[in-house]
Amino acid sequence: MATEATAEPELSDEWESALARFDRELRRRGAAEATRRAYRSDLRRLAAWSTARELQPTAVGYRDLRGYAARLSESGAAKATIARKLTSTRSLFDYLMRIGEMAQNPADLMPSPKRDKRLPRVLGPDEMRALLERIPNGGPLETRDRALFEVAYSCGLRCQEIVNLDEGDVDFDSERVRVNGKGGKIRIVPIGEPAQKALDRYLATARPALADDRAETALFISRRGRRLSASDVRRRLEGWVREAALAGHVSPHALRHSFATHLLEQGADLRVVQHLLGHSSIDTTQIYTAVTSNRQEALVGAALGRARRLEAERKGRT
Repeated sequence: MATEATAEPELSDEWESALARFDRELRRRGAAEATRRAYRSDLRRLAAWSTARELQPTAVGYRDLRGYAARLSESGAAKATIARKLTSTRSLFDYLMRIGEMAQNPADLMPSPKRDKRLPRVLGPDEMRALLERIPNGGPLETRDRALFEVAYSCGLRCQEIVNLDEGDVDFDSERVRVNGKGGKIRIVPIGEPAQKALDRYLATARPALADDRAETALFISRRGRRLSASDVRRRLEGWVREAALAGHVSPHALRHSFATHLLEQGADLRVVQHLLGHSSIDTTQIYTAVTSNRQEALVGAALGRARRLEAERKGRT
């Protein structure tokens, strides 16, 4: 018997219908499964809250949403969580407006809570090198992992973009990779020489050993010859991070953050980095300038500290 904590909340037929139609719209627009899953989770909570108050989707107003946001805050939800749920809510009502079921979006005037600014985790060049070199060119799985993470870092890919890659997406002649990004947006990005070498080795030796009789088009495949999942990529990276004895949590997205930060530190133009990352807005890319600034300050601080120690040692000898 399901407990109150685990039971699925009951939704009205009107809410079930609205959420199902919105999910079909997201799928039609090419939204990733992870994105659709996040929308479903966020909106089912809104739907349960509304159903308990006998509010159908088209009857929800601005004051109702203020009450919903207050309830989320009282329950201890983080600012980022509340902001994300309000974004999902706004998208649902935008859809209902487009199909003529609502005259206006009650979430349009809802202010999103100001998020605490957190800078992404970035590996230094030496840490990045230590991680990649820790993965040996041994068996098929190790060779695959080395190629996978070399490509992820070299091209600045999201985790889902890594697993979406097909064999035909890599053009060794032009040294380019075709990336299927968020919302089905395609971009072409360069691939560096270390990643090309690791990928060539994987395709020549490891992938044929992993492939089965099925015509799997995926570039990176599992020991059973199937396309890797995002969770497979995260799990394999966690293992190699432990092997490399790196401190702190390192996710596949940290490789993407490191790629962007290292480019900016080497003088790359912010607009170029925006294109390579597939960001729709330059504002999203702008955060890496703060990361770069912080890293430079830390390096300067460390250098000054060393200079002071050397000066103290010199004075102590005289």
